[in-house]
Amino acid sequence: MQRKDITDLFPDATKEQIDKLMGINGTDINSAKGELATLQTQLTAAQGELQKLKDGAAGKPDELKEAKDAIAALTNELNGMKHADQVRQVREKVSGEKKVPANLLTGETEEACTAQADAILAFAKSGISYPAVPDGGEAGKGGNVPTRQQFATWAENFL
Repeated sequence: MQRKDITDLFPDATKEQIDKLMGINGTDINSAKGELATLQTQLTAAQGELQKLKDGAAGKPDELKEAKDAIAALTNELNGMKHADQVRQVREKVSGEKKVPANLLTGETEEACTAQADAILAFAKSGISYPAVPDGGEAGKGGNVPTRQQFATWAENFL
């Protein structure tokens, strides 16, 4: 603001009034300049910090990628463990219901495990078994006849 602006607005203003208004205006301007200088200093410091952060982050993309890859691997591992636990629970449920050992079940769904358990039970009830071995297949069950003699008798009969 200039003196002419004041006299144009207030033609009856005295020199003292104009001086007082000019003084107040000068103080306001000086105060605003001080605040501006402070803000400019803060802006410069913030820009410097931002540049430091940008420079520091420039070498970090590899670390960020590694962290993302590690998170993905751990997520996959967790999902695999959850799936394995669900399968285990299904097998134990069917095992308990059908009275079939859970370690014989290989299905991953309740329907598949139930079908397997039914097949195992059907096989067990079918009466199919291994052929009987006369001496039980254990050594020393040939009575008092030495092993050498047992072999010789077998060879004569079957060869």
